[in-house]
Amino acid sequence: MQEYERYDALGLAELVRKGEVSPDELLDAALARVSRHNPRLNAVVMSWEERARREIRAGLPDGPFRGVPFLLKDLHAQVAGERLTYGSRLFEKFVSDTDSELVLRYRRAGLVIFGRTASPEFGLTATTESVLFGATRNPWNPERSSGGSSGGASAAVAAGILPAAHASDGGGSIRIPAASCGLVGLKPSRARVPMGPHVGEGWGGMSTAHVVSRSLRDTAALLDATHGPDLGTPYFAPEPERAYLDECSRAPGRLRIAVQTTAFNGVDTHPECAAAARDAARLCESLGHDIVDATLEVDREALARAVTILIGSNVAATVEDAARAQGREVDGRIVEAITLAMVQGARGSTAADYARSVRTLHTAGRRVARFFENVDVLITPTMAQPTPRIGELALEQTPSAAYGARLGASTGYTSLFNSAGNPALSLPLGRASDGMPLGVQFAARAGDEATLFRLAAQVEKARPWFGVRPPGVG
Repeated sequence: MQEYERYDALGLAELVRKGEVSPDELLDAALARVSRHNPRLNAVVMSWEERARREIRAGLPDGPFRGVPFLLKDLHAQVAGERLTYGSRLFEKFVSDTDSELVLRYRRAGLVIFGRTASPEFGLTATTESVLFGATRNPWNPERSSGGSSGGASAAVAAGILPAAHASDGGGSIRIPAASCGLVGLKPSRARVPMGPHVGEGWGGMSTAHVVSRSLRDTAALLDATHGPDLGTPYFAPEPERAYLDECSRAPGRLRIAVQTTAFNGVDTHPECAAAARDAARLCESLGHDIVDATLEVDREALARAVTILIGSNVAATVEDAARAQGREVDGRIVEAITLAMVQGARGSTAADYARSVRTLHTAGRRVARFFENVDVLITPTMAQPTPRIGELALEQTPSAAYGARLGASTGYTSLFNSAGNPALSLPLGRASDGMPLGVQFAARAGDEATLFRLAAQVEKARPWFGVRPPGVG
């Protein structure tokens, strides 16, 4: 199918509905592009072609994405009878015995799941490099990272292997790779997307899942197909007033929009990243919105300590439980150097430290909520610095303050909204002087994805990005 890249996921599904193309032909097109691009990019780490063909032959549900090829990230999304490694040697042989609820919803939408994309170990960094699978490279420049931790998904989508792919985000892991690869990346509100049945919440409520995509309407329609509580969920987001896809065709009204180019964690912001955010604000002003003077500030040192304890404790529990079940010692033979340091650091934390960290997260969330009482949307750079080179953020290196600073340059604008639970959307609105994409982040009130979709649709119409592709792709 030579025109495959011309369509987003909804467009491909429409071709299937009209009988102009079959699900098998779409799968052929996706697999051909895996063969073409994956040797260079290393984005797809597992292929389930035979399973996908069987599901097509058995008859696909008549959902909004019937017949569209789809890939799952190698993190969290479990498929019965298939491997899930979390990008770690510790889980190299793990095979799931049940499906995640999110995977069931993808199937009900008619998606054809045919494999997995790469993730760094446990999604712990803003690049996609692991000892287990190697480095995933950026289609815009193979010497640069594809972002993380959903870098395999973003590289696959940016290369045209498929129009949208599953992703997850505990500190920026949807938005950072979307920015690095020139894509749309929405982190939904806390508990908007189901986490069960395998976990109640991820990283103390900081982690969630959705997709990276080339079109805003795919991001909206995929959220329509997957949102809502699953059985036994500890909490859930408020129900939307209408379908998110419908929001993309509604006028946003006159919004109060703030723009901020000082990172929440205090790292320096590159002038080109800041310029992209300010340019997006000017675009919004030209569309009739009010740009207001407001700055969102939090206790960054307290929040950094809390996030470190919460993530470290959760990772330590996962690693120690798995190692104990396998009769293995937790050391550098089974986890990467920085992962090991996190596990060891967590052992020095107390139960009281964990409780204090939860309180700190809730305090930050209330501070963010107060900010959005007077502002509808906050625009920031997605990343404080341009996309790093391969190797700069890999987990298999000696832990250091320099490493922490490099990681903070990627997460300085994104992580706060994981702590607070607000929806945040990265849009491909900037370009660095070296030609690499730059993302601009739009954040809104908790539960208010609708405003983001309305505004982003207006922005997308004014400055379309769907046809902007990496050199040599499409």
